Amino acid sequence: MNLDIVNYGIKSFEDGLPAIAIAKEVDKDAAKTFCMVKVNGVAKEMFYQPQDGDKLEFLTFDDPDGSHAFWHSSAHIMAQAIQHLFPDTKFGIGPAIKDGFYYDVDSEHVFTDEDMAAIEKEMKKIVKANYKFERSEVSREEALAYFGGKDEIYKVDLIERLPEDAVISLYKQGDFTDLCAGPHLPSTGMVKAIKLMSVAGAYWHGDSNNKMLQRIYATSYPNREALDAYLFRLEEAKRRDHRKLGQELELFMLMEEGPGFPFFLPKGMVLRNELEKFWREEHAKHGYQEIRTPIILNRALWERSGHWDHYKNNMYFTKIDDEDYAIKPMNCPGGVLVYKSKPHSYKELPLRLGELGIVHRHELSGVLHGLMRVRCFTQDDAHIFMTPDQIKDEIIGVAKMIDSFYSLFGFPYHVELSTRPEDSMGDPEVWDIAEKALADAMDEMGMDYVINEGDGAFYGPKLDFHLEDSLGRTWQCGTIQLDFQMPEKFDLNYIGPDNQPHRPVMIHRVLFGSIERFIGILIEHFAGAFPLWLAPVQAKILTITDRQLDYAKEIAAKLSDAGIRVEVDDRNEKIGYKIRAAQTEKIPYMLVIGDKEMESATVAVRKRGEGDLGAMNIDDLIPRLKQEIADKVKD
Repeated sequence: MNLDIVNYGIKSFEDGLPAIAIAKEVDKDAAKTFCMVKVNGVAKEMFYQPQDGDKLEFLTFDDPDGSHAFWHSSAHIMAQAIQHLFPDTKFGIGPAIKDGFYYDVDSEHVFTDEDMAAIEKEMKKIVKANYKFERSEVSREEALAYFGGKDEIYKVDLIERLPEDAVISLYKQGDFTDLCAGPHLPSTGMVKAIKLMSVAGAYWHGDSNNKMLQRIYATSYPNREALDAYLFRLEEAKRRDHRKLGQELELFMLMEEGPGFPFFLPKGMVLRNELEKFWREEHAKHGYQEIRTPIILNRALWERSGHWDHYKNNMYFTKIDDEDYAIKPMNCPGGVLVYKSKPHSYKELPLRLGELGIVHRHELSGVLHGLMRVRCFTQDDAHIFMTPDQIKDEIIGVAKMIDSFYSLFGFPYHVELSTRPEDSMGDPEVWDIAEKALADAMDEMGMDYVINEGDGAFYGPKLDFHLEDSLGRTWQCGTIQLDFQMPEKFDLNYIGPDNQPHRPVMIHRVLFGSIERFIGILIEHFAGAFPLWLAPVQAKILTITDRQLDYAKEIAAKLSDAGIRVEVDDRNEKIGYKIRAAQTEKIPYMLVIGDKEMESATVAVRKRGEGDLGAMNIDDLIPRLKQEIADKVKD
């Protein structure tokens, strides 16, 4: 049979060979790293037998499908180790998750750190044994008899919940058999590095009426170096945690009196205001007009927009004069009313209306997380009203703005095209047109994107921009949503060249996404050491003794007059202590003043990350700082 193998070309093989044998013939060394194989675009196990003419792509751990199979197989290894050490344990589910896997178990024994170490040790024995993952398909009755006979009540429950015509498969490695749809690695021996992370409680099926099980979290990698790198990133993420740094740097606080409603402190407001100032400047350059719409609007508006039917569970409500009102979860209906407030000509379009609008969304307390997941936040929204022939150019214009924003902060990113969800409104044919318009714009820009099926907004498809921070984590921030529905629902019009009314098309877009969330991302990306233009305090003057106080105040006044944010540390402390304190506060420039500097009318300059720059006259230093701020230089 002839097979088209990605990266290897078309090759001939004996009929009936499994993919694992084909891989060894093609590249014996690389075959050891292959976790899965895609056959005509569908992920399969390495024991799958391809047919003549099939296209094969071998997947390693670096491929999402490969790592998923790797971690899911690791969960089975962990369950086998637990069964060896704690044979009375009953097993729930053990899926792969982001960065690892877990297994829910029911045991009278409460798992400790010592137990975790013992389980790791037993897992290594199973890995060394290099058991093959063997798949078998059984009838419903056989599966119930097998797991019922072992009193595996949770497996029985899972089987009973399956559709009558479901294919039921079991996977066996060594002396352990589990209920599982797969897919899995060829054998346990591929899992070279393992780390059990933590234990938490989890209700069976997530229902508090059911018994709470113990959920054991873990991760695994093909080698020790990769695991060590992951563990280092975890420790680095803890060090950069925006909640910790936000408190230490006095940027924001979270209070019991307002869970999910962050308080911004003076230094945090400086950071926020700089971001908003930059946002306003850039939008003015690109032809946007800024508006502000009310936070509370009546029920009739939200019914008309579709939010009452499609988004009600995420909204807050109130009554005014016995009428129902909602606190806005999105800015778009307000922007639509602004457009509708007067007639428009095609000559005015595209009309770009920007808004830094405060929105409120009802989030469950369990998902709240610092600034990353809140109940009140500011969206840097804009709504663009345009003619159909302007769609592509406007999408490209927004995409270029997003690119310039993320490049400024040093964020690489990737793009996803999210298509029509099940809970959508409008004609599917209109959705197809909208999805094609987004794809065509990306193609014209030569920008790569992936399809995210069914994850569009209920009123239209969207392009999601996922930025990558300094730790390699991705965050969805920028969005471009194309909307043919809301202009229809609100009967929006413009007068065309034929003097007849026409329906405009609408783009919803954000660049930062949520100002609060973006600040949280920036805190962790820069570990609180913001570039000079964003730093709440850009320079700190450190006196050695009280004799320099008047001179320090004179220098501070000059810096302040030049628009540079400055503080003076005149505490009665040793200069080494003051320098360490300024370093902890992530101050970009420290200006040390002693008798020598005072007599020579200079300051001793220390720059964060570079150290001592020597003595400088303040009149020479100020232009340097102003230029660095104007250029928005990244450290």
